[in-house]
Amino acid sequence: MAEDTLPRRRFLLGASTAVAGIATAGAPPAGVTPAAAQTPPTPQAAAPAAEPEPMLTLTAAEHAFVVAAADTFIPADDLSPSGSECGVATFVDRQLASAWGGGAKMYRNGPFRKAAPEYGYQLPMTPREFFAAGIAAANAWSRKTYGKEFDRLTPQQREEAMKTLEQGKAEFPDFNSRQFFEALLQITMEGFFADPIYGGNRNKVSWKMVGFPGLPATYPNMIEQYRGKRYVAEPQSIADFS
Repeated sequence: MAEDTLPRRRFLLGASTAVAGIATAGAPPAGVTPAAAQTPPTPQAAAPAAEPEPMLTLTAAEHAFVVAAADTFIPADDLSPSGSECGVATFVDRQLASAWGGGAKMYRNGPFRKAAPEYGYQLPMTPREFFAAGIAAANAWSRKTYGKEFDRLTPQQREEAMKTLEQGKAEFPDFNSRQFFEALLQITMEGFFADPIYGGNRNKVSWKMVGFPGLPATYPNMIEQYRGKRYVAEPQSIADFS
């Protein structure tokens, strides 16, 4: 991490390279034409929700933590709204409530030994259990260090706390805090850049920011027409073709 601020630019640069893997590629449907203008679309604010969306699995305290974490990783600026305004917390809630969150297709019979990071996840908990334990441990450490839960910290304190978690220096009872930080950062990136149908990337703000077209990600019929020219199109979600 940078010395004095969270690396928003590094975060966006690294995450945008993974967008193609998150979205589903396919040939453009009939009738879809490129935008006539050759100027990139101006980033738009996320569409405000009429009322708070009910959570499927996150408790109120867990939701508050995820919102605060998302806004620490992705603060609002001239490029996009904050992470929570873009629906990251909704995405996280839906993922943890899914079969994946329940540990579907995960090997969980052990033995669970301490291993080098390159061996991946080596804990008996499901993703839902892991995030519940991580949030509880992070809030307990925050209360011990700052006298209050993570979501009640100032923005500067949140950045400081995240750096401590990333370095593995926050004391967690069951696993290293860096493991939790990396999982939290990963699911935040996924929520910010995934197809909006999954709850995040509200109003396609991240796709507009990086110029990603969304679902119709292959354009063989336009190669010759736009060879050597800039192509700009309004991004389209899975929901746009449902």
